[in-house]
Amino acid sequence: MLKALQVLTVIIVAVAMALALAHALELPGKMRLSKEQYLAVQPIYYPGFTFGGAAEPLGILMTLLLLFLTPTGTPVFGLTLAALVALSAMQAAYWVLTHPVNNFWLKDMELSGSGAGFFSFDPLSRTGLPSDWKLLRNRWELSHVVRAGLGLLSLLLLVTAVAF
Repeated sequence: MLKALQVLTVIIVAVAMALALAHALELPGKMRLSKEQYLAVQPIYYPGFTFGGAAEPLGILMTLLLLFLTPTGTPVFGLTLAALVALSAMQAAYWVLTHPVNNFWLKDMELSGSGAGFFSFDPLSRTGLPSDWKLLRNRWELSHVVRAGLGLLSLLLLVTAVAF
């Protein structure tokens, strides 16, 4: 049962990392787009990446469960804990850096149901994003580079723990 949980957790964390990595790999091409092109492209990510984004909180929960099932004081415990911290930092980077800008890109889209609730949610109750589209673009694009790095680190730590 533990091995199955380990494998499933690795797969879920890999999906979370892959979504952020996909955004990061688009960065060079998207930085060449004009304002009109960039603003036309941004809404295409909804709803697909939103559904895939469920892998992050699920990966955190599954990694936390693995941590509870791992004996403390072992290298596997330390690696699993480090993977959990990196994955949690990835999620925090989303809410602090990426999410507010997502709200800006989607402000003219008519969202309904859970999508409307998700994108209107702001746990930090922020207001007053800069109106300069290039600043928002840079923040959004670079936030995914940060998130991809954290996701990759989490995946590497988790795979090492499982292989240990």
